[in-house]
Amino acid sequence: MSPGFTEPTPEAALRTRALRLLARREHSRAELRRKLAPQAEEGGVDVDALLDDFTSRGWLSEERFVEQAVRAKARRYGPLKIAQHLRERGIDEAGIEKGLAQARAGEGEALASAWRARFGRLPADEADKARQVRFLQQRGFPLEEVLRFLKSRPDAMR
Repeated sequence: MSPGFTEPTPEAALRTRALRLLARREHSRAELRRKLAPQAEEGGVDVDALLDDFTSRGWLSEERFVEQAVRAKARRYGPLKIAQHLRERGIDEAGIEKGLAQARAGEGEALASAWRARFGRLPADEADKARQVRFLQQRGFPLEEVLRFLKSRPDAMR
């Protein structure tokens, strides 16, 4: 160790790690807490106090995280898949509803885009239709929306 150099305190090291994570991308509070917990336990640092400080400074924002996640996922996935992604990241139901309201605006185009990218043609028979429906449902689109879409001549939407 060189003269004049001191080890950072556990709190400073945790703060630096948190800032590095947030510099890469937005995180939910629960997600950031989970990533910082092992290092915080080692140093005996209060993670919640650190996260409260970050939130008060505007560095950590669940609203921003939800907006970014919805924007990134809405092009390829339906509202059910997006809601599940947000739940896994620790977002509460009110935040999920707010984010899904944003996603619903482009839901029809997202459904058409996912369908075109994978199939691009109407189902030839019932087995093909079932395959297309399953695929779109796995992407998080509700069954009634998928069936309505397939009935509405999607080849005219190009």
